Amino acid sequence: MALITVDLDEKLSAFTEHWAPKVVARLNDYEIKVVKLEGEFVWHSHEDTDELFLVLDGTLVIQLRDGDVTLRPGQLVVVPRGVEHCPIADGEVRAVLIEPAGVVNTGEAGGPLTAGYDDSLA
Repeated sequence: MALITVDLDEKLSAFTEHWAPKVVARLNDYEIKVVKLEGEFVWHSHEDTDELFLVLDGTLVIQLRDGDVTLRPGQLVVVPRGVEHCPIADGEVRAVLIEPAGVVNTGEAGGPLTAGYDDSLA
């Protein structure tokens, strides 16, 4: 079996939209996604799963109701299931998300920033 190498820079160069995660690989029942972020997202939570944010470029602030977490390149945070959060990117941020297959980016909140499922880069 041949292993497939995923070049994250190449995958991130393939699209321009913000807040629209793209699946680039799968790990058991999880999806590895790349995403470009800019501006403020929506307050939301994921009742059934934790969510991992790994920043590749830029600075990402994850607002929480009890304080903010700031991530710089090479840093990650896991937001526990059910914790309401709101990502903010001052300037473009490139990041990796790891979450179970089928997770909706806006969680329980929905709204106009809800991205459709996109595994075209996998």
